[in-house]
Amino acid sequence: MIQWYPGHMHKASKEFKNILPQVDLVIEVLDARLPGSSENPMLAKLRRDKPCIKLLNKGDLSDPERLGEWINSLERKNLVKTLVCSNTDNSVAGLAALCRALVPTRDNRSAMIYAMIAGIPNVGKSTLINQLAGRSIAKTGNEAALTRMQQRIQISSELTLIDTPGMLWPNIINEASGYRLAATGAIRDTAIEMQDVASFIAEFFMQIYPERLIQRYHVEPLPGSEIELLEVIARKRGCIISGGRVDLEKVSRLLISEFRSGELGAVCMETPTAFAAESEQAEIIQAEKAAKKKARKAIRGKH
Repeated sequence: MIQWYPGHMHKASKEFKNILPQVDLVIEVLDARLPGSSENPMLAKLRRDKPCIKLLNKGDLSDPERLGEWINSLERKNLVKTLVCSNTDNSVAGLAALCRALVPTRDNRSAMIYAMIAGIPNVGKSTLINQLAGRSIAKTGNEAALTRMQQRIQISSELTLIDTPGMLWPNIINEASGYRLAATGAIRDTAIEMQDVASFIAEFFMQIYPERLIQRYHVEPLPGSEIELLEVIARKRGCIISGGRVDLEKVSRLLISEFRSGELGAVCMETPTAFAAESEQAEIIQAEKAAKKKARKAIRGKH
């Protein structure tokens, strides 16, 4: 279980609850490379019957085939539509029309749509807002948890966005999701060992996209383990310290950087079916731990 919940995120979740009755719909920005892991389970509970747009950002970095599975899965949910966009093009321009389609004009209300836009840290939300507004309004950066304050931004005569800080949930019980979030930078690099994150990425590519590793690092055949792969990449890229030893910290940061920048190609790190199975298993494990903890407390209470 990974715990990473800065104080301002707790405050943001409270603000979200307070403002939700004032908005017409919710826009949740997801990372198209991990649509399941970047979807905040807290938001689904909080928004209830509000229409929701799942904005799949960084679509240019995602595997189209796997992303298509996610689009079908997400849109099976009630009052949910998806929009794939990227920071490299103007695909987000279609957001206003999609908002209007979900919130038709009524005679007894103004034409203005009020939409709350939310998402996990470092998903590219602020950059998208700036694209929509046509000017620099929201702070952007390559660091998790940059947006700290709520902002109201009028995009047009028909759409106002209420921007909120990036929100993670208190406990990430799906360990694989935690590593995926760390791989994309949603969790601060200081929260998890870089070597562990790099090993997770290496194992993923060895299983799903082995040809990418062969092409990028000229390693064929691939080694038998992720640690061996990191060592091979380190020697090829000069990540060596005194005595000819491999600098695992340096090569780990190199692999993570090249994954995040898309130099390893467009990927989607999960499928709806596999993610659902992971989540179910994680909940079972958590329930078992809770039951054991309760039993231990009961035993201590008798003494």
